[in-house]
Amino acid sequence: MFMSISTTGSAEDPATDLGFLLHKHPDKVQRFTTSHGEAHVFYPEAGDEVCTAALLLDVDPIALVRKGRGDGRGRGGSPDFALAQYVNDRPYAASSLLAVALRTVFRSAMKGDCPARPELPGRARPLRIELPAVPANGANGAGGGGGPALVVRLFEPLGWRVEATAVPLDESFPEWGESRYVRIALSSGTVRLADALQQLYVLLPVLDGAKHYWVAPDEVDKLLAAGQGWLAAHPERALITRRYLARRWSLTRAAMERLELARLAEADDREVEEIDNAVDDRSEEEVRDDPELRRPSLAEQRRTAILAALRETGAARVADLGCGQGELIGELLKDARFTGILGVDVSARALRSARRRLGLERMPERQAARVTLAQGALTYTDARLKGFDAAVLCEVIEHLDLPRLPALEYAVFGAARPTAVVVTTPNAEYNVRWESLPAGAVRHADHRFEWSRAEFRAWAGKVAAAYGYTVELRPVGPEDEEVGAPTQLALFTATTAPTATATPTTPTTTPAPDPTATPEGGEPR
Repeated sequence: MFMSISTTGSAEDPATDLGFLLHKHPDKVQRFTTSHGEAHVFYPEAGDEVCTAALLLDVDPIALVRKGRGDGRGRGGSPDFALAQYVNDRPYAASSLLAVALRTVFRSAMKGDCPARPELPGRARPLRIELPAVPANGANGAGGGGGPALVVRLFEPLGWRVEATAVPLDESFPEWGESRYVRIALSSGTVRLADALQQLYVLLPVLDGAKHYWVAPDEVDKLLAAGQGWLAAHPERALITRRYLARRWSLTRAAMERLELARLAEADDREVEEIDNAVDDRSEEEVRDDPELRRPSLAEQRRTAILAALRETGAARVADLGCGQGELIGELLKDARFTGILGVDVSARALRSARRRLGLERMPERQAARVTLAQGALTYTDARLKGFDAAVLCEVIEHLDLPRLPALEYAVFGAARPTAVVVTTPNAEYNVRWESLPAGAVRHADHRFEWSRAEFRAWAGKVAAAYGYTVELRPVGPEDEEVGAPTQLALFTATTAPTATATPTTPTTTPAPDPTATPEGGEPR
């Protein structure tokens, strides 16, 4: 297998800086032992204006067989004929073998490390990468075939200018047609070398559609690490993920959830950990031994109140927006009147936990068919939310920054427009009754605000008027004569079409105290 990387420069910015980035001296030919053969790095040309580094991987097909990999394509089955184990394309066509060699030989370059010249890795350079033979197999189930078209689909969205030419089966017999191999040349305006190597590490096995080794769960972490900064936004991320993970559906699903979370975090300009925080990391033993949590919980009372409101509306199809770990969905499943349930959450961790808690994979097929779990952000319109009889926002709105609340209002009440909407949120006035909650603090570290009864009433009335709903407010939990109940519930019922001028607006109520304060106790989420 052969690959070359070229760059251009000048006397002031010499192209030979490529040697520093690759940690390979242009005046030397270096050899590296890999688990499948020997890799050689050398420089066909090295000057101030042009510098080219070449990687030649000499694969031993007999070593592949002795390592128990069969034909070297990770299938583990019997070859079509005995000699296929020894006579195949593995030594010649760039595949996952070359990808592994890239990571072995250019590990520091892929990480962007360069102690000798630390300013170089962050600098984008003009690059040209050439691969004379790459298998480009058909994209099964992805709406297209292989060949040059597949190369373009994978590399052009990353900013590469792609020259991809199909290699004929035999140049002497053109009537035989084209082979599955493609000659590739990639050129860029400027790109960081580390980014280019990471993209090749992922996309070479994707083009081949196979790997020479067993795909284990840690491959998900490798994919996401190499794809950081580009894979989540790639239009073919589903195809890339599926083929990189050898079509193992459980690994593909886990990777896609994490990619979607990264995409949503980037869209909101927030850290992934900041929005993937819906799961309580305490062990079941810790929860069981906590006397506060052994009591009949406010969370249970909330679910009881929500279910009562939903039954009043006669809803059959319910969307639980911000479903968390699926506690409400579990209660809805117990009642046969709820025939269709959609759970939506931005947190991939929460959705995985919901699947486990609900036991969807072990559930009878008819029961499981009632439930759909989906990842999404409630501040964006989503066609999947339309057509439901009711939607629930249980302890959700207070986790949004106030300027983003109007976007949720429009997405739920305006665009999705279910017949009924149930909203619950803490009553800030009741916080004084939580002895362990410091004065002025909110109940959960992620709460951006908590409203008094008057503030919640004003917001609910404003939303109802803007989007054509009536609203009824109800207390949830033990009601105190002075400060009310700990939770407040609003039941919205659609009456008319929203007013033509209805647009998302920010509530005019006073924001709660510092939302960054961390409570030492109080009502668990």
